[in-house]
Amino acid sequence: MGKRTALEITMRNILLTILAVMFVCIVSCSRSASHYNGIVDDAEKVAAYNVDSAMYMLEAIEPSEIDADSVRMKYLYLKAWGHMRQNRSMVSDSLLPKVHDYYSGKDAVKDIRSGTALAWYRFWVGDTPGAIAMLDSLVSLDNVPDTLMVQALRVRVLLGASEYQGEELLPLAKRLSEAETDSLRKLEAKYLLLNAYEYAGKCDSALMIIDSLIEFAKAKGLGEKHFQFLLERSQLLSELGRETESQQAIDYIFNHAGEKNGAADYLHMQSAINALNTGNLTAAKRELALADSCAAQLRKQDDIYYRSYSNLLHAMIDFKQSGRMKLSYVNGLNNRQQERYNRMKASQWETERGALREQTRALSLKAESEHKTVIILVVALAALIILAAAIWVIRHRRQRERENEERAEALQKMVDELKADAETQAPADTKTPTALRRAMLQQLGIIKMVAETPTEQNREMLRKISSIEGETNGELVNWPNLFELIDNLYSGFYSRLHSEYGESLTDKEEQIVVLMMAGFSTKEISVITGQTTSTIYVRKTSVRKKLGVPEKEDIVAFLRDKFAKLSER
Repeated sequence: MGKRTALEITMRNILLTILAVMFVCIVSCSRSASHYNGIVDDAEKVAAYNVDSAMYMLEAIEPSEIDADSVRMKYLYLKAWGHMRQNRSMVSDSLLPKVHDYYSGKDAVKDIRSGTALAWYRFWVGDTPGAIAMLDSLVSLDNVPDTLMVQALRVRVLLGASEYQGEELLPLAKRLSEAETDSLRKLEAKYLLLNAYEYAGKCDSALMIIDSLIEFAKAKGLGEKHFQFLLERSQLLSELGRETESQQAIDYIFNHAGEKNGAADYLHMQSAINALNTGNLTAAKRELALADSCAAQLRKQDDIYYRSYSNLLHAMIDFKQSGRMKLSYVNGLNNRQQERYNRMKASQWETERGALREQTRALSLKAESEHKTVIILVVALAALIILAAAIWVIRHRRQRERENEERAEALQKMVDELKADAETQAPADTKTPTALRRAMLQQLGIIKMVAETPTEQNREMLRKISSIEGETNGELVNWPNLFELIDNLYSGFYSRLHSEYGESLTDKEEQIVVLMMAGFSTKEISVITGQTTSTIYVRKTSVRKKLGVPEKEDIVAFLRDKFAKLSER
């Protein structure tokens, strides 16, 4: 007896110790969450005007110590947004899909910005189509001001330009140009619109834009931009077959910027293209040789972009002279492109490896400092899981009980109404709402549903149902028969509905609309279709959107009015 008492005391003490430790852990975690939440909130405020400072604040946080889901999501969102704004590697932002899902429909600003960052992440890891699809879904959202959407628009247009999109990109580029308010940003947006026109083959429109950009740069004293736009203008003039004017623009740049300006190789290359287009092969070869010489001095080893054009131009000139295509230039281009790709992948791999090393180091430090608390945290977590599971079971059970009560209530109401109507309704009258509801009860598997649980209440319900109109076989609703009844009762309502909206509405949605037309309540529809009331509400919302019914307008009234107007035509 004494041993049992001692054991009980020991077990009680152990239990109290565990509870005390769990309490300390919970208090500590709460304090930690509050502390990190303050830092993250401050970083969010700072990021509005200084991204670098905000990122410095976030770097001081150990992400594995953030317990609160809301704080962790905000931290990950700000880190990704900062990486994008700083044009840094986004390899470590692989959790962005979860972040975007978290903010979707909750916070419009974070929803759009996290979506933009997710698109940039996909682009960064090589999934450009996925990035563009993500951005298209964002910029097509309704009721979002362009002031909030401008960053997503900017990234979308940039990616579209990188894919040489033209007609598809034009409306987005125009929208971006109108949305930008900062003068330099607007300048960049107009240049992107210029690219969209150029890629769409509308060089005349592109020329009008470049002329306005040249005037702007000249008026603002932006010398480098001025010459850049002049070079772009010379290229557009060449596209339009105006080589003389194109060459005049090039000569102007050389006269004012000098022979050794930073774009001398591209200027000589454009001169070579002008000469080639006018049939002067000698001049074309001379200008291309000058371009190669300038590129060797200006680009050094980083000349892959230049060579992608130079090699092609060499091949075209040789073909014009000899009538033969030399593969050496093409092979050289392919080799350089492969080299560029290898460099990019190596850089990406090194970045990923660095990020992985940092993560490993952080986890190692974390494990060393928290080794003694792991067991306690596991116990606490297990207790929380058990508690959460218990709460879920209780809530689920209560929900089922509530739904069953609602169904029973709706069923009892239907039975009472039908029984009352049966006493006053003539037997031959089969085309009335009451007849429809009686037929519905007959087609339902209500008898089966009630009889499955042989309580005294259900047996009484069964007797009431049986007394209304014969017996049923317990099968589900015979919908074809029901639709026929609806057509007979309501002037072909179902046939009109199916004819007009059969391709857009699902079978379930058609059934709900038909029952609404027959005057059944949401609870009654839930009983009849065997769906929860919440599901019925969701499907009603879907029907409203598909039919284009205004939010506060009755769906049935809307359809009746529409069908009446169609009949008048």
